[in-house]
Amino acid sequence: MARSGTRERLFGAAIELIAESGLAATTVDQIAERAGVAKGTVYYNFGSKAALFSALLEYGVERLATALREAASGRAPLDALDAVVAAELAFIGEHESFARLLIAETWRSGGDWQRTARLIRERAIGVLADVLRDAVAAGDLRSDLDTATAASAVFGMVLTVALDWRALQPGRPLADVQATLMDLLRGRLTR
Repeated sequence: MARSGTRERLFGAAIELIAESGLAATTVDQIAERAGVAKGTVYYNFGSKAALFSALLEYGVERLATALREAASGRAPLDALDAVVAAELAFIGEHESFARLLIAETWRSGGDWQRTARLIRERAIGVLADVLRDAVAAGDLRSDLDTATAASAVFGMVLTVALDWRALQPGRPLADVQATLMDLLRGRLTR
C-alpha cells in the first residue's frame, strides 16, 4: 500500500479513537490496531503520537479549508457565503469525528490549543473572512461589518449547528439546516 494510503488509514483510526476517548487515553497500539497496521508503521509515518496528532489537526483543517475554498470559488459573494456554509455543514456531516475532535482538543486545557486555534483561523475561518470582505466590497453586506469577527462567528455557529444536527437531528435534511442558518445570517449581516 502506498504511504499516502497508510497515512489516510492512520488518520482515520486516530480521529475515531481520539474522538471516542480523548488524546491522552488513545495509544499508538490502538491507532495501529484500528488502522490494521503494525505499531512501527505509526512511528515510521509520524515519529510519535504527538506528531501524529499535530499532523492530524493540520491535515483535517487543510481538508476543511480546501472544501470551503472550492465552494466559494467563482461565485458571487452572497452565493459564495451560501456555498461555504453548505460546504462546512457537508464536511462536518461526512467527518463528524474530526469535528468533535477539533472542538474537544482545541479547548482542552494543556497542549498547544492556541496553535490549533490559529491554524483554524488562518486556514478555514480565513476563507469565510475573504468571502465576507468580498460581500462588503460588493455592497451586499453592511459596510461597517467586522469581517474577521463575523467570520469566526459564522464558522463557530455552523460548526455547533452541524454537530447538533448530526447528534440530535440526524434525519433532518441538510438543506433545511442550511436554510435556517442562511436566514439567520442574512437577517444579521445584510444592511
